[in-house]
Amino acid sequence: MELHRVLKPTGSLCLHCDPTSSHYLKVLMDAIFGPTRFRTEIIWKRSSAHSDTKQGRRLHGHIHDTILFYTKSDDWTWNPIYTPYDETYIKNFYKHVESETGRRYRLDNLAGPGGAAKGNPRYEVMGVTRYWRYTEEKMQDLIHQGRVVQTKPGAVPAYKRYLDEMPGVPLQDVWTDIGPISSQAAERLGYPTQKPERLLERIINASSNPSDLVLDPFCGCGTTIAAAQKLGRRWIGIDVTHLSIALQKYRLEAMFPGIEFEVVGEPGDVSAARQLAQDDRYQFQWWALSLIRAKPLGATGGGKTGKKGSDKGIDGIINFVDDNSRKPKRVLVQVKSGKVKSGDIRDLRGTVEREDAAMGVFITLEESSRDMKTEAVSAGFYTSPGWGQDYPRIQILTIEELLHGTEVKMPPQHGTFKEAQRVRMGGEHPQLDL
Repeated sequence: MELHRVLKPTGSLCLHCDPTSSHYLKVLMDAIFGPTRFRTEIIWKRSSAHSDTKQGRRLHGHIHDTILFYTKSDDWTWNPIYTPYDETYIKNFYKHVESETGRRYRLDNLAGPGGAAKGNPRYEVMGVTRYWRYTEEKMQDLIHQGRVVQTKPGAVPAYKRYLDEMPGVPLQDVWTDIGPISSQAAERLGYPTQKPERLLERIINASSNPSDLVLDPFCGCGTTIAAAQKLGRRWIGIDVTHLSIALQKYRLEAMFPGIEFEVVGEPGDVSAARQLAQDDRYQFQWWALSLIRAKPLGATGGGKTGKKGSDKGIDGIINFVDDNSRKPKRVLVQVKSGKVKSGDIRDLRGTVEREDAAMGVFITLEESSRDMKTEAVSAGFYTSPGWGQDYPRIQILTIEELLHGTEVKMPPQHGTFKEAQRVRMGGEHPQLDL
C-alpha cells in the first residue's frame, strides 16, 4: 500500500516471488492497484533443469520465478526492449548473404496490401506492373540504394531487409536468456538471494528513464541499486539488516570508486549505538563489524535477527595477504556491547593463538580499563613480512573511536568480502540515498 502511495502516475512496480506465493500476491496486488492495472506475469527461468529424478524426485523441476508487473495508471513509462534473434530463425529467414559486405538479409514483399482499395499506387517496376506499397518516387530511391532485388527476369521485385538493421525480437513475458549467478560469476557476492544484475538492468531500462528514481524496499545485497547507478538513475534502497547495508556499501564503493551516498538509520553516536545494542544485539554486532569491514560469522542472511553458530567466540574475520605465499591470514574480531573486563582480552588472545590467526581485534561499546589495555600490550606484535612493519597483535577499539575514524592497525585488507566489479562511468556521480 505504501509503495502504491509513493509511486508517480507514470510509475510501475515489479514484485519478484516464486510460484508458491505468486497467486496469493496477485490477488493482494489486484486489491491495492486494481485488476486493470495488472500488466504482465513474467516467467523468469532462474536455473537449469534438475537432475535428481533418479534420486526419487516425484514432481516437475522448479526452475522459474514469477515477476508481477503493475502500473500506477494507464500512462506509464515504457521503453521497448528487444532480444537477439536465435540462430535457427536467422538461418531460416535471413538466408541470403551479400557477397560484397557479408551482411545477411531477407527478401520482403513490396506489393501494396489491399491494392487500389487501400490507396496503393499502380505502376511498373523492373517490367512488373503491380500495386505497390511505396510511391513511384520512393521506389526509385530504394532501387538507387540497391534495396530492391529481382531474383530473375519477370520475378516480382522484393525489398532487401538487412539483419543488422533489425532491432531483434520484442521482449515477451517468458525470459530464458538471463541465467542464474554461477558459483564462478564475477558479480557473485555470496548473498543467498542475490539476483543477476542483467535481470534488474532489464527491468529498470524498460520501466524508467535516466535520472528517474528507483526504489527497492527490500534491497538485500544491493543488486537493484547497483544496476540503477550503472544506468544513470537516482535510487533509494531499504533493508532491515545492518548486514545487508554493509554489503551494499562495500559493493557500491568497489563498483563506483568515489561514489557519494548517505546511509539513514545507522548509529551516528555512542548513544544511538547503545540503543541499537539494546534493541537487537545481533544487529549491533553486524553494524560494529561493518565499521572495520569485518565479515560476520553466524549470520543467517536476510532476517531481522541472527543465530550465533559454532564460532569459537569470534564474531567476525578480516582477511589479508602480506607475503609471497598468497595464503590469506586472519584477523579475528570480537564485539562486546555489555560490561567488559581484562579476562575478555585474555580469552581473545587465547583464541588467536589457538586458531593460528595473525591478530585479534576487540570492539567494545564501553570504555576499556587499564587492565584490559595492559593485557593487550602483553600480547606483543605481529610482524608483517611483506610490509616490514609491526602491528599490535591484540587491539582494543571502542565504538566511539571507530565513529571518529580510528582504524585497525594492520596490513591492507584483501579478500574479506567478494568485491563487485568496478564500473566505468562518465560524468559525476549524483548524491544518493541508501
